[in-house]
Amino acid sequence: MSKLSEQLANVLNAVNETAASAGREPGEVKLLAVSKTFPASDVLEAYNAGQREFGENRVQELEQKVPVLPKDIVWHLIGHLQSNKAAKAAELADWVHSVDSVKLVNKLSDAAQKNGKTLKILLEVNVSGEESKYGIRTKEDLYQVAEAAVAAPAIEWKGLMTMAPAAAEGEELKQVFAGLRQMRDELEQKYSVTLPELSMGMSGDYPAAIAEGATIVRIGTAIFGGRDYSK
Repeated sequence: MSKLSEQLANVLNAVNETAASAGREPGEVKLLAVSKTFPASDVLEAYNAGQREFGENRVQELEQKVPVLPKDIVWHLIGHLQSNKAAKAAELADWVHSVDSVKLVNKLSDAAQKNGKTLKILLEVNVSGEESKYGIRTKEDLYQVAEAAVAAPAIEWKGLMTMAPAAAEGEELKQVFAGLRQMRDELEQKYSVTLPELSMGMSGDYPAAIAEGATIVRIGTAIFGGRDYSK
């Protein structure tokens, strides 16, 4: 077993054990392997070890990887998406986690229709209010984007996504992740929709996210190793 395969297996075990200790059912928490900045060969290695869902931050990396990797990979775009790249994102990705405006919902909807597909989306909420982070900040804006997501053709709104502050721990982490879950519950009632997915938790904080209801954890470093952003 290669080092990467071993690290993937360790992360999967840790996620499943954390879920079990939080009283969650097996398979209720999905591991999204975040392959941003890593080569297609690393993605293929993880694929050969059984991983099928991968997350990328940038449309440009999807353009490089999607054509050369197995067709049954499920691609998630998790990074900030500018509306001028929405058409390409809708073409290449199966999921977009970072939807934060009515304009982006509509552009993704138009592009998905042209591609003859249904695109799964999550609305990104800036629960912590950090200035340096993207995401919807106010309830009013959240309702507007939610209404667009409900109405948009070729869009399947599946839930919410957030990122906790990098230095957060303990009670602060709990508040951020529980806050996202509470928003999801409120939106389900308000719009009479089912929103099964909460994308929250990364390599450093996923146990807290799982305890608060995460269904997708986005883990990269613990699987692929440290990133070299100079490349």
